[in-house]
Amino acid sequence: MNASRGEQSGPFRVGDRVQLTGPKGRMHTITLEPGQMFHSHKGLIAHNDLIGRPDGSVVANQVGIEYLALRPLLSDFVMSMPRGAAIVYPKDAAQILAQADIFPGATVVEAGVGSGALSLWLLRAIGATGRLHSFERRDDFAEVARGNVATFHGAVPENWSIGLGDLAEVLPESVDDASVDRVVLDMLAPWECLGAVSAALKPGGVLLCYIATATQLSRVAEAIRATGEYTEPQSSETMVRGWHVQGLAVRPDHRMIAHTGFLITARRLAPDTVLPELKRRPSKTEFSEEDVEAWTPGALGERQVSDKSLRKRVRAAGAAARKSSAAEAEADAESSDSDG
Repeated sequence: MNASRGEQSGPFRVGDRVQLTGPKGRMHTITLEPGQMFHSHKGLIAHNDLIGRPDGSVVANQVGIEYLALRPLLSDFVMSMPRGAAIVYPKDAAQILAQADIFPGATVVEAGVGSGALSLWLLRAIGATGRLHSFERRDDFAEVARGNVATFHGAVPENWSIGLGDLAEVLPESVDDASVDRVVLDMLAPWECLGAVSAALKPGGVLLCYIATATQLSRVAEAIRATGEYTEPQSSETMVRGWHVQGLAVRPDHRMIAHTGFLITARRLAPDTVLPELKRRPSKTEFSEEDVEAWTPGALGERQVSDKSLRKRVRAAGAAARKSSAAEAEADAESSDSDG
């Protein structure tokens, strides 16, 4: 089996995505097609001048301006792909893979799928022997995600599926009890799904929730504790600050990627296990009806994408997926001819 588009190496070939970086650091991503041209206000570059060159080459346009040509990393792809919903940023995706302990061959449940950014990271981590069950309430978001994943891989991976509907209802119909290694929830109200998730997880399995606000964090932590089926939940957030390093001029960047979301993790206990009571200082764990109202998805202010904008993104993701799939089929045909 050929490597997926997202795992290609060696010389550039037809259908590859190539990231061109100009002299001022501006990046452009193109898909290589014979006879096509990359146009910018600085001039033209023929796709044919890139096809067959090694990854990491420098190519000049017709007026001599040089561009660095590289295959985009997965982090580059997810930051530029069509979006139906906000994506999980690479800094959080890396922590999710680490804190949820995603491993090759794992069976993983993910909800909601959004635009497919986290799906791509999870698919890479579980490898060809793992299985990813993704779930999404909105079919338009699912279509964007399916298109993005197919674009990156050249086709929809055989070990990935997207189920539509409410996770609490569709998960029991999709997986057997105690058959899932890891569950990753990226949704407004993960506490609504804890019953179905607890049934699906193996003893010792990891539950991880990615949530945006402190009120959600408090609500889901208390809900996890209330089940009596998990270890004490652990919470964190990740902030990344770059540094300018040039000679002796070493200083932190003026801008940083700060809060994007919280991660909270807990592990599934064996059936009928009672967690030893932890000694802790008294704290305010009770909450009022007003608190509950503040925790509801409506009050949290879910960002809405206009129908017109979303239809455009669905078309863009689908077109990119079809182009990538066609290129993959053409490459497979060429490989078969050469083997013969």
